[in-house]
Amino acid sequence: MDAFFSTSLMCSTSTTHVRHSRSRNMIRPINPFAPTVISAVKKQEKPQSGTRTSTKRRSDGNSGSSSPLQQPLRAREPSSAAAAFCIALDNLINNFIDLPHLRPSVDPRHVLSDNWAPVNELPPTSCPVIRGAIPACLRGGAYIRNGPNPQYLPRGPHHLFDGDGMLNALLLPQGGDGTAPGTLCSRYVRTYKFLLERDAGGPVLPNVFSGINGAAGIARGVVAAARILTGQINPAEGFGLANTSLAFFGGRLYALGESDLPYAVRMSPQDGDITTLGRCDFEGRLSMGMTAHPKKDPATGELFAFRYGPVPPFLTYFHFDAEGNYKTGEDVPIFSLTQPSMVHDFAITERFAIFPDIQIVMKPMDMIAPGGGSPVGSDRGKVPRLGVLPKYAQSDAGMRWFEVPGFNIMHTINAWEEDDDVIVLVAPNLLSVEHALDRMELVHSTVEMVRIDMGNGVVSRTPLSAENLEFGVIHPGYIGRKNRFAYLGVGDPMPKISGVRKLDFSLRGKGDCVVAARDFGPDCFGGEPFFVPAGERDEEDDGYVISYLHDERNKISKFILMDARSPQLDVVAEVMLPSRVPYGFHGLFLTQAEIGAQRPY
Repeated sequence: MDAFFSTSLMCSTSTTHVRHSRSRNMIRPINPFAPTVISAVKKQEKPQSGTRTSTKRRSDGNSGSSSPLQQPLRAREPSSAAAAFCIALDNLINNFIDLPHLRPSVDPRHVLSDNWAPVNELPPTSCPVIRGAIPACLRGGAYIRNGPNPQYLPRGPHHLFDGDGMLNALLLPQGGDGTAPGTLCSRYVRTYKFLLERDAGGPVLPNVFSGINGAAGIARGVVAAARILTGQINPAEGFGLANTSLAFFGGRLYALGESDLPYAVRMSPQDGDITTLGRCDFEGRLSMGMTAHPKKDPATGELFAFRYGPVPPFLTYFHFDAEGNYKTGEDVPIFSLTQPSMVHDFAITERFAIFPDIQIVMKPMDMIAPGGGSPVGSDRGKVPRLGVLPKYAQSDAGMRWFEVPGFNIMHTINAWEEDDDVIVLVAPNLLSVEHALDRMELVHSTVEMVRIDMGNGVVSRTPLSAENLEFGVIHPGYIGRKNRFAYLGVGDPMPKISGVRKLDFSLRGKGDCVVAARDFGPDCFGGEPFFVPAGERDEEDDGYVISYLHDERNKISKFILMDARSPQLDVVAEVMLPSRVPYGFHGLFLTQAEIGAQRPY
């Protein structure tokens, strides 16, 4: 997605607002209709103590050393006249052409309300266990979740997927009986966007999901182009956000965005503090980003990923070895994907990678069509497909596509192989794809199992639950292998999660496959559930389901830990958090051993 906006420049932009004598980490509400001024923007942050400083660069902008970490490139200092011109255009667009309040789905006053409202950073802060005790197998580990917490409230339209990446990390107590306090730390990912706007005192870079429609979208593209030409922003750093997910592979932690380069992150095993070390291009070899949902093979330790964009090849597949090294020269461009599609997630099996080609597509020319439209939207005439590629393919010659009418998926749960010729995929299916990016509260997803007979080409589908379920997770040791259980969030409505459901795939074809359920209660909402195994035992569901939880009535946030094997997903421990944790997207759990064994970058 990042490639789409950096290529076309048809993206939304927000005006810059400077506040003097300010605290740099403060969240400041900005009046959408107030006049603004701008001063010259500083482009680089002073290195934090203990963080890596920027490497010397050649004239082409690539790192002059073998380090895979990048610090933000410098743009030219803009003139005050150029900045004032961009501000005037911004005010014209936001105040007279595309008023945010006319579209509730991108109105900041609606989108950033309740627990979606941003919060400030929180240094490592003690938080008590108020119920039960942390199980021994989880002690010393940490739950980290990424989210779209914007540094500054926007001036113009704002989509929920916009914003800056903030990592909310809870380090659980290490010893004793599991009742000692944990430690919560909330830190922004120090992206180019974050640093640039922090020093400017307000929004500068374009928002990539919000104001892209018709004449207003074209006008915002003009403003973005003007800012590039006058040196206010540097397109070499991209427009991505690093606010979506996280990955841990090769002994290193990364913050991920929607098809942008990952950001290297390190977690302190002493106090749980999070430090961003830089943008990681794996020694200059990964130049165009990667998905926010890579898949780690539990048997080999390899990581499989892809990137997508608006220009051919619309999809490119690649992988990393068990040490986290990018397999240079082994990219597989998928030329059989003939239309740019939003490929947010995929799945792997022991031998194959499975890619969805859904009805959410990129159509930039729609912006200039009569009436104007969005360059990202739904194509109801398109037939969704699933593409199956050998996992270690060196080209897309072996890619086979299978039509699956009406099957539109944003996330997968798992996939595996049966009887040599059958591939099974489990995923939530979006029943109202036209609202997937615009009116998410109208989205309903039902979990389905799809079976692809590679021998005769027959595709069959079986519903597993009719409830509105998304954000499914499984035991990480079963990724790409046949498994039985999954844990999903209940949309009430999406993207708010009002409870958790446990599905048993072995009940396929016998009715609803929900075998355990927990509702959080009135006005209480969580996020994506995450499954943490209890140890090395053979039972797939022997473990715990964890999540952050927020009570909107009492304005308090907690961390809850549920017994994955109990019929009601019984809560076995709760940690009271010292401040509100906004709703987020995806997270992961690092064990005490993984935190202590983090490798240097």
